[in-house]
Amino acid sequence: MSHIALVTLVVRDYDEALAFYRDALGFEVAEDTDRGDGTRWVVVRPRGSAPGTGLLLARAKDQAQSGAVGAQTGGRVGFFLHTEDFAADHARMAAAGVRFLEEPRHETYGSVAVFEDLYGNRWDLLQPAG
Repeated sequence: MSHIALVTLVVRDYDEALAFYRDALGFEVAEDTDRGDGTRWVVVRPRGSAPGTGLLLARAKDQAQSGAVGAQTGGRVGFFLHTEDFAADHARMAAAGVRFLEEPRHETYGSVAVFEDLYGNRWDLLQPAG
C-alpha cells in the first residue's frame, strides 16, 4: 500500500513558519533537524495525524522559489485541514489571528471556511458531513 508522506511548502523563514503552524494552527513539530549547511528538515502535522504524514517546511533557496511563497497553488485552495470539531477549531484559530476569508458555511459535504496561512496560501478548514 502506498501513501503520500510529505508535501513540501516553500516558506520565507523556518521559525516564522513554525510559529504559525505550531501556535496558530496547533500543529505539532514532527521533526526539526539542522542539516549542517544552513538548511533544516522541518516537518509539521496536525495533532493526531498518522505518523509519516505532514508538511515539509522548506525555506526558499533562490529568487524563483521566493516568488512561489504564498502562491504555490495559483490562488486556489490547495490544502484541506479536516477537523472533528469545526466550531471549536474555527474559534481557536480565529483567536490566534488566523485570517479567514469567509464566514463558516454549512454545505452538503460538511462545514467549511477558507483561511490563509501567513504567506497567503489558501486552506479549507473542513468538518466532513456524517
